[in-house]
Amino acid sequence: MLHNYFIILLATGAGAGFASGLLGIGGGFIVVPISYWVICAMGVPQAIAIRTAFGTSLLVILPTVISGAWRHNKEKVIQWKVALALGSFGLAGAFGGSTLAAYLSADVLKLILGGLFFVAALWMALGQRKVTKPVQNRGAGAGSLPKKTLWLSAICGFPIGVLVGLTGIGGGALIVPVLVLIFCFPMHMAIGTSLAAVMFTSLGGIIGYITNGIGASPLPYSVGYINLPIWLCLASTSIPLAQLGARVAYALPAKRLQYIFIAFMVYVGLRMVGVF
Repeated sequence: MLHNYFIILLATGAGAGFASGLLGIGGGFIVVPISYWVICAMGVPQAIAIRTAFGTSLLVILPTVISGAWRHNKEKVIQWKVALALGSFGLAGAFGGSTLAAYLSADVLKLILGGLFFVAALWMALGQRKVTKPVQNRGAGAGSLPKKTLWLSAICGFPIGVLVGLTGIGGGALIVPVLVLIFCFPMHMAIGTSLAAVMFTSLGGIIGYITNGIGASPLPYSVGYINLPIWLCLASTSIPLAQLGARVAYALPAKRLQYIFIAFMVYVGLRMVGVF
């Protein structure tokens, strides 16, 4: 049985890493549901299993998005000032959200996660439109952005961070639509900038799930709500596959990337709220 869990987690990490580099998300929308199922199958109570899935997912996301962001940065599509403004405020929000998650039931947390995915996908789908004045796609230094954009990105960062802490998803599922629909970023730039911001939001959630879960998990080799063996299985495949996903992203047109993003979000959102 443990052998089966090992294979499932390796495959999950590979899928999450590829999706991270391809779509600019942390990969938590793949890691959280499957790792939650695996942890429950190990006999862990649902309330602890869902929090362990969230915390472990965020620790997987951190090196995964660093890997993907490194590749996107080589293409010069990351607006670093936006990523820093959004991500730093998101870090604080993620710590608060992870603290709140320690007091909510497993059913409430699953509904929040599923609803979040579905709303983000619907927002992205309804927002499909031609942008009249897009931000320059490549080589646009962050210094060319107006201060208003940086302040607005910081304001958006905190509530996104709270949802990161509540759901363990990293935040890319929300950051990409925000950058595309509010800031008019081209899709490839939104993906790269999102990965850079998620480095900070995931870190805030990691700190929260460690400090709020000390001694709570019955699984061996756990640090708070983070289980190290599960993390190692997931991260060992997610980090290298993030590079491949980022390479594939530049072989696809932006419109197709948007459709792929929406389809994944709808599926996982419906699954988490119990439709499937």
